Amino acid sequence: MIHLILFGPPGSGKGTQAEKLIKKYNLFHISTGDLFRAETTQKTPLGLKALEFMNQGILVPDEITIGMLKNKLHDLKHVSGIIYDGFPRTIAQAIALDHLLSESEEEIQILIALEVPDQEIVRRIVKRGITSGRADDSDESIIQKDG
Repeated sequence: MIHLILFGPPGSGKGTQAEKLIKKYNLFHISTGDLFRAETTQKTPLGLKALEFMNQGILVPDEITIGMLKNKLHDLKHVSGIIYDGFPRTIAQAIALDHLLSESEEEIQILIALEVPDQEIVRRIVKRGITSGRADDSDESIIQKDG
């Protein structure tokens, strides 16, 4: 199985690039943002904890993010490959991902780092907030705090 990480700050285009790679290589997309939204919408215990941090513009702690990812990976044992979008964001998350994958005798094969100027990132996220209605995407002070 292919394991590919798209690395970059929020608003750098990870989701956009993931879509292109998914179409070309038929991979499954795991976005921490999508995981957070699914878990918060379903009001799971991990989702409710994550929401407390997201509403303050604070990064969700590793143990919550890793718990969500572990649950998702458990459901994806039969896909041909996975794109990790926005994960890992910390050294602890990278170590946890390596550990999770090693349990299945898997490993990361590819890392793509996206670099975008800060002003462009803020512009993109504010624009995204207008269409998504997400409070954390429409408040520039929260965006600056997250980056």
